[in-house]
Amino acid sequence: MAARSVLRWTDHIMAATATGILLLTMASCAANKPLGDGEYRLHKVSVKTDDKIIDVSKLQPYIKQQPNGGLFRSSNVVYDTLLMRRTCSDMQNAMQNMGFLDASVEAETAVKGRKIDVDYLLHPGEPYFIRHIDYDIQDKRIADILSPLTSHLSSLREGMRFSVDQLDNERKRLTKALNDQGFYKFHKNYISFTVDSMHGSRLLDVTMHLPLLLANRDSLPVPHPQYNIRQVNFVSGDGDKLHIRQSVLRENTWIEEGKPYSSSDLQRTYNQLGRLPAVRYTSIKFNELPDTTLLDCHIQVSTNKPNSLSFQPEGTNTSGNLGAAASLTYENRNLFRGSETFSMQLRGAFEAITGLEGYQNENYEEYSLESKLVFPRFILPFISHSYRKKSRASSELSVSYNLQNRPEFQRRLFNAAWRYRWTSTTGRTSYRADVIDLNYINMPWISATFKHDYLDSVSNRNAILRYNYEDLFIMKIGFSMSHTSGNNAYKLNVETAGNLLNATSRVLGKKENENGQYTLFGIAYAQYAKADFDYTHVLRFSPKNELVLHAGVGIAYPYGNSKVLPFEKRYFSGGANSVRGWNVRGLGPGKFHGTNGAIDFINQTGDMKIDLNAEYRTFLFWKINGAFFIDAGNIWTLRNYEEQPGGQFKLDEFYKQIAVAYGLGLRLNFDYFVLRFDMGMKAVNPAYETQKEHYAVIHPRLSRDFVFHFAVGLPF
Repeated sequence: MAARSVLRWTDHIMAATATGILLLTMASCAANKPLGDGEYRLHKVSVKTDDKIIDVSKLQPYIKQQPNGGLFRSSNVVYDTLLMRRTCSDMQNAMQNMGFLDASVEAETAVKGRKIDVDYLLHPGEPYFIRHIDYDIQDKRIADILSPLTSHLSSLREGMRFSVDQLDNERKRLTKALNDQGFYKFHKNYISFTVDSMHGSRLLDVTMHLPLLLANRDSLPVPHPQYNIRQVNFVSGDGDKLHIRQSVLRENTWIEEGKPYSSSDLQRTYNQLGRLPAVRYTSIKFNELPDTTLLDCHIQVSTNKPNSLSFQPEGTNTSGNLGAAASLTYENRNLFRGSETFSMQLRGAFEAITGLEGYQNENYEEYSLESKLVFPRFILPFISHSYRKKSRASSELSVSYNLQNRPEFQRRLFNAAWRYRWTSTTGRTSYRADVIDLNYINMPWISATFKHDYLDSVSNRNAILRYNYEDLFIMKIGFSMSHTSGNNAYKLNVETAGNLLNATSRVLGKKENENGQYTLFGIAYAQYAKADFDYTHVLRFSPKNELVLHAGVGIAYPYGNSKVLPFEKRYFSGGANSVRGWNVRGLGPGKFHGTNGAIDFINQTGDMKIDLNAEYRTFLFWKINGAFFIDAGNIWTLRNYEEQPGGQFKLDEFYKQIAVAYGLGLRLNFDYFVLRFDMGMKAVNPAYETQKEHYAVIHPRLSRDFVFHFAVGLPF
């Protein structure tokens, strides 16, 4: 697989690097300010508590003065006693807001020469608890609406620890509920709390107050107004007519005529319209009709320029063979005035191939044409209007053709697919359904040398290799989902191919070919099932330190019309995103030990994969992060292939064939992308010839066990 280096990154990297070097140089050369009499440089600051009930990390942001020493400079902060006292006061207030009303803070200092260390000692004392909660809501309509929210659905509970933040969160929650029920002008300042304490007790009585509306000092209290939407108007922000059909805009608008005003519907409308590729900017305003509680909604929509043309050059390096590639992409973001995106990409690549014995000195050429049409909604019958509105979906039609010419063979790939993508209302879960994905692989020419050496030679005949250099038809369907929630993320993907074709062939009574396969237009089709699952968990110890745990498993099984998986569907191990003590496709399957490098990229693939990773990530300085990692895993075949001895998965042996690696990494985080450098070492090698090679962690040898990886992005 080519390791591509996109040239347009160069300017960003050079600019970021130059900026960092300049800042570091300025910092390292800065002269420390001379100290006056009685002045000290702040050397170290810490926060301690005499009661573990307080989370010290939550008090860190209240420190007003921190030492600014770092890797490239010494501290030049002059200690300020005023900032120290403000820190003590703010920490005390913060603990009182947490329910520790008797809390106190003291600062202890230790002087060493002209440097001073400051320790803030937290004394939270005993916490206070809520004994009783009462509600004083004077507006009857609001009282009826909030009744379920202030009873069994309330976030405040009798017996819970008192917290000012909890009271404020309750104000926000109830205000949002009212904003969603038509109370357009209601804000949280209308809600207040009184707290009464009992003498000699740590129990508090809390009362929430929500009075009637008092417009000014001279007016009488009145109920808070509840507004309804009279009409919704769409206007162009481009100075002329609307460029998107109103039916499409209404389908993505949650604000509806005749319904109460809702702040949630307002935000949903912004989100839905913002995801349309043709929309550049949206502005929503409400106008009150005089002497009524009616609102007119005006939605101004500005659109992007529909057409764009981009050119992207690339540099390639495949096993030392240098080359270049370029792509030209045309995109229309509003093809049918419904924010449909049509794109067409033309790509060409060239690579100078050297040192290929027995072949004419030819080079590698690749040309591809890919077109996509994406509708920003479900194009599917029998879907209700409400579900279509709720789903943040797109429908995609894609067609591509790829032409590859190598000295060994010529390869043609045709693909056509129809798929759906959608996300949950929370945005945390995304889905993809491949309704149909057609792939036709054609091998119009294979050189006589390649056929003799690898496909037809009795001594070197390889069933896996032969299968992947024959014409093949793949018709698959698939489903995938990914979910992210807090410190957890998982991905699931399942797909099957050939089942419908196989059933049709059997029903129609078609005959098998000489290899026992059914064919479509004279071409055998693949039949298999495949499933993959990935899970990632993050343990954050501080804003700059975290441990990331990852597990990935996958299994694919060829059956019916296939005895071997297509090469693109087989698993491989090793590389920058797997077991990093091995190169890409350098590990497995099982304890298989490759011997013929020319074809081992085919042999070192399998039907099953396990990846287990643990990576400790820490911030170092500037934009540079460090990592220490331990990786484990391998691949296996489900069938016993003669060309892959020791590669079959066996329940009583597979755990002995788990490879283990360890290493260090550096990451340059430029926000918009991450450059990653990982240095891996083999620890346990299942494909060994000697005991020293088996347990490389005890007998390390750089020339044999060390692998360097360069990649863009994090491994998981």
